[in-house]
Amino acid sequence: MSPRRRSRAAGSPPGDAGPPPSPGKARRIRPWAALGSDRRVLALALAFRAANALLVRTYFNPDEHWQCLEVAHRVAFGYGHLTWEWKRGLRSYLHPLIFAALYKILALLHLDNPWFMVMAPRLLQSVFAAFGDLYLYKLSKCIFNVQVAQWTLFCQLFNWFMFFCIPRTLSNSLETVLTVAGLYYWFTAIESSKGTSVISKQQAANRQTPPSRKVALLIAALSCAIRPTSAVTWLYVGLLDFIQMKSKCHFVFLEVIPVGVIVLAVTTLLDWWMYGSQVIVPLNFLKFNLFSSGGDYYGTHVFHWYFTQGFPSMIWTFLPFAMCGIVKSLEWRISGLIAWVLGVYSILGHKEFRFVLPVLPLALMFSGYCLAAMSQFKGKNLHGKRCLSGLQLSVILLIITNVPMALYMSLFHQRGTEDVLYYLSKEAHDGRVKSVLFLMPCHSTPYYSTLHYNLPMRFLDCTPSDNKGTLDESDSFLTSPSEFVGEVFGNLTSFSHIVLFESEERHVLHLLLRNSFLEVRRFFHSHFKVDRDLQSSVVVYSRRDVL
Repeated sequence: MSPRRRSRAAGSPPGDAGPPPSPGKARRIRPWAALGSDRRVLALALAFRAANALLVRTYFNPDEHWQCLEVAHRVAFGYGHLTWEWKRGLRSYLHPLIFAALYKILALLHLDNPWFMVMAPRLLQSVFAAFGDLYLYKLSKCIFNVQVAQWTLFCQLFNWFMFFCIPRTLSNSLETVLTVAGLYYWFTAIESSKGTSVISKQQAANRQTPPSRKVALLIAALSCAIRPTSAVTWLYVGLLDFIQMKSKCHFVFLEVIPVGVIVLAVTTLLDWWMYGSQVIVPLNFLKFNLFSSGGDYYGTHVFHWYFTQGFPSMIWTFLPFAMCGIVKSLEWRISGLIAWVLGVYSILGHKEFRFVLPVLPLALMFSGYCLAAMSQFKGKNLHGKRCLSGLQLSVILLIITNVPMALYMSLFHQRGTEDVLYYLSKEAHDGRVKSVLFLMPCHSTPYYSTLHYNLPMRFLDCTPSDNKGTLDESDSFLTSPSEFVGEVFGNLTSFSHIVLFESEERHVLHLLLRNSFLEVRRFFHSHFKVDRDLQSSVVVYSRRDVL
């Protein structure tokens, strides 16, 4: 029996069969029934994600700026910093070029001012995110039913981590959108093949491959081109169906290989052109991150981190509902995919929340399934009085535990490093900034992509060393701030502005005052520490003669 049929028989919420509920009952258990068509869902998602993007004002991960927008800025305007990954050919230009085109459009329209340079990329990503919401809705409807799809959309929009992360210009955010869209077309192809299983042998012989499967393969190839580790997801999906296929050779030689070769050839030629040399990015990426464990340079976690800390923190209070949905639905194909991705990524020493972002919407789909099942039961009171149902209590719990956290993490936690570059950008355009030194851990702030002004800037380098145990500039500074600054920079007067965290300010304050620097602005950054000492604020010092 197919996974879908098992889930319908064993635990799918009522609604696939039987008489429809009365209008009054429908309003109680299907609060989003007014959504109706996919166009309305997309309109809602576009509006929600646009507001989402405008509310994200904090710093999360350096890749959002340094591996995407900084590269795009360099392509569009001719200046911007390329990190060591780009010198070793570990990154593809496919993702940054999307935002380079956006920057070019802003420049042509004379809209490349500080506000648009900060918000326009996130607004563009919010459009991609909205389509991800739509395809998750359609995937849930394909696997289960409309009611589950509506509750899945609720879970997707109200999950704190999706709100916090999906509008950001991380390659993982776009990978997540492509993964959900590709899975929708893949499952549509499966359902299409089931629907034609009873046709005659002659018709079956003449029947072509469902076009949705070719679309799924194309999307999967693009996802792997943007992030080669996306192959982990599609290897599971492909192999699971490959085992059951009758025309295995047709699938491999006439579908997978042609699509893969075409996408690989196009992206490789694009990278050759942009790099100016012959590099094969997916191979270099996998060599460094998987085969040589290069990512371990940035820290390692215990094997079970994704299962016990990482993913539970992302899904948050939706976790028990997701577990309930997995058990009740018996949709083992999707739940197996989640376990597979978490398990494979657990093998790697270096772990980050964003690496497993593509399977978060799938887990939220099971939360939607559980809520849809709960909507079939009305709360009863022994004394006949009206009371809140289990569904209503669950929705209230999910909202009060996710919305405040989403807003706090998006509006307040680690916002100082974003605010300081926005401030320096406006000052630079007014001619009050000549050069900047960032005395803080490497990649702690955005860079030229936010400043959008071509002036000398210097940050502490943290390029991995071939000699293990050798401290980079960032670690050397944190170990002994005052000695490091005196040895490496000596006379600080070559910079007009210096930016640093309050936690390091006290160590170099005497050097700043000795070189005629005065504090000009202080920006709140965070209430609690993340990886290091509490970095409560970001401080800007300016040379006295520049004021």
